[in-house]
Amino acid sequence: MIVSDSTALIVLFDLDRVELLENLFEVVYITPVVLEEISVKYPVVLPPFITVEKPEDDELIDELRMLLDPGESEAIALAKAKNLPIIIDEKRGRKIAKGLGLKVIGLLGVVYLNAKKGFLTKKEAVEFIESAIEHGYRISRKMVDDVLEAL
Repeated sequence: MIVSDSTALIVLFDLDRVELLENLFEVVYITPVVLEEISVKYPVVLPPFITVEKPEDDELIDELRMLLDPGESEAIALAKAKNLPIIIDEKRGRKIAKGLGLKVIGLLGVVYLNAKKGFLTKKEAVEFIESAIEHGYRISRKMVDDVLEAL
């Protein structure tokens, strides 16, 4: 089980590759705000393994919203409440989540784990990352190179 912010989900839904999450996680929790964020371009039909749950720690959410966007804030609060890792890509959000003791993974980590577990070949992983970048996913070239070298 894991909690997800919107960035990775937007890319995975845009590229029709949401199964990359299902390959790794039995349940992916998102918040209502994250659902709104991933549904901006078009209505998203969530697969059964993605569950929407509202975090209850309003005080933590308010504190986080001073530094992060609403989706990141709620996702971190939900991950903290459930004591689960989180999929989050934005640098500041990752740093804050780690500071709260959460395990953090990003979209590149999801691709890496899919390749390591045999769900993607190295070539497919490279093609997916290139497609994600073409669709507006911003990531440093060094991070991409590091992940590809590790495969």
